[in-house]
Amino acid sequence: MKNLVVILGVIGLIVVLGVVAVVGFYNGLVTKTTNIDGQWAQVETQYQRRFDLIPNLVNTVKGLFGQEQKVFGEIAEARTRYSGATSVDGKVAAAGELEGALARLLVIVESYPEIKSDAAVIGLMDELAGTENRVAVERRRFNDLVKDYNTTIKRFPGNMLAPMFGFSERAFFEAVEEASTAPEVEF
Repeated sequence: MKNLVVILGVIGLIVVLGVVAVVGFYNGLVTKTTNIDGQWAQVETQYQRRFDLIPNLVNTVKGLFGQEQKVFGEIAEARTRYSGATSVDGKVAAAGELEGALARLLVIVESYPEIKSDAAVIGLMDELAGTENRVAVERRRFNDLVKDYNTTIKRFPGNMLAPMFGFSERAFFEAVEEASTAPEVEF
């Protein structure tokens, strides 16, 4: 009888430890997911800052240089797509389109000394450069959190437990193809 109680006690202890481990793993994934969502909100905060600055830059450049309406239209369309996107992937795609159009606008500014030397453009370009640096930092932090989370759910026992609780791999923020190609502007 004494041996049976010891065996049942050991089995009970193993079950309790197993439940505690599974609950801890689940709570860890919830924390990591929440951290990723919070970091994405930081990326979006920097995007909003960028979106607030871009119309000022565009309007200043428009006032100094009336051509290249196509670039201005692309910027407006990309901002609209970003605002209407409902998923992180949709927002990433729209942000990539905006970055491509913005790069073309910056080439225009660089190509024309009378625009480049205007004090308003200089101030806005400095603000935009600072914002782009903030965006890059927040994206890196987002990707670091996604990497940690994805590693957790791919390793044992995460690869078995995560799908049971509905956790799946998260997408990294990746640069759009256009980011590695210098924009061409023809006049």
